Amino acid sequence: MKIKNLKLFPSLIVLTRVLYGMGWLLAGVTKITEKLWFKEPGIFLREYLMQSLQQSNVPPLYKIFIENIALEHVLIFNYVIPIVQIILGIFLIAGLFTIPSILVCLFMHINFILSGNMNLISLILYTNAFLLIIFRTNIYYFSLDKHFNWVSLFTININKRGTTVSLLSKKERLHDNS
Repeated sequence: MKIKNLKLFPSLIVLTRVLYGMGWLLAGVTKITEKLWFKEPGIFLREYLMQSLQQSNVPPLYKIFIENIALEHVLIFNYVIPIVQIILGIFLIAGLFTIPSILVCLFMHINFILSGNMNLISLILYTNAFLLIIFRTNIYYFSLDKHFNWVSLFTININKRGTTVSLLSKKERLHDNS
């Protein structure tokens, strides 16, 4: 593929995917290095969750989740959250299991928002997740999903006659078959 043939828009979407992945990778690494999630397990996360319980913008149902599940298993969450963030960041940068990775990121974003914490960086990452889903046909350029032809893993069988709906456009499916 020559650089002359690159289209600008798909390249921008890929850049967005890579930057989104870098954001997740850095979030996980920061938790381990600067916030000492592994050196002082549970301290930062427990304090964060306790502060969430005091905030008025946290829904009552989510407060129940924090009290009965998150605080009870704070050490598990302490190790799982940064590791998952690092793995998701690497997957998104490489374009591996892209759609499932974005969906897991959205799930984690929703939990962050429900815990009463919304900042500019979180809002940008949350918005980028939807942008990547909307323009999902372009996220596979320069990705391992496309290299290994795993894009077909993300097709949905919508009726009993075996008709499938692809996440790629008709033009891109023709291009991939050639």
